[in-house]
Amino acid sequence: MTRDDGRTRIRCAEEADAAVIASIHMASRSATMPYLPPQKRDHEQVTRWVRDVLLKQCRTWVAVRDAEITGYAALDGDMLEDLYLRPDVRRQGIGTLLLDEVRRHSPDGVSLHVFQQNTEARAFYERHGFTVLDTNDGDRNMENLPDMTLRWTPNRGATV
Repeated sequence: MTRDDGRTRIRCAEEADAAVIASIHMASRSATMPYLPPQKRDHEQVTRWVRDVLLKQCRTWVAVRDAEITGYAALDGDMLEDLYLRPDVRRQGIGTLLLDEVRRHSPDGVSLHVFQQNTEARAFYERHGFTVLDTNDGDRNMENLPDMTLRWTPNRGATV
């Protein structure tokens, strides 16, 4: 894995970032989760969701490299709702930078849901000290796919 060379900074997301966040969300899901049902919402609808729901309900950060947004993370309370990267910048340390920002704002720990089929994401979170709390048959997500809840608690799990 190539580490980020310090060109990436993390900042709070702004309403003006909604269209780029929507593009990253859609491209990442398409590239990394081919087992998902076909996308039913177009870019404009996803942008509206980012602007009107995600940015209002979650603390959201973007990763910016060379003036381009390369990824985002959204935290609702202690639940990591989203962490997505542009497919062309994966495995460069940007996801770790976003996760570190989320953890800085979560002194009591962070939980998340991940599809059981998403082995790459599961391995990423495991490397960062997350452990499995439960598994589910898919009745709690709109894709109806088996998922699991992972949890990171400070001072527990792998250290980097």
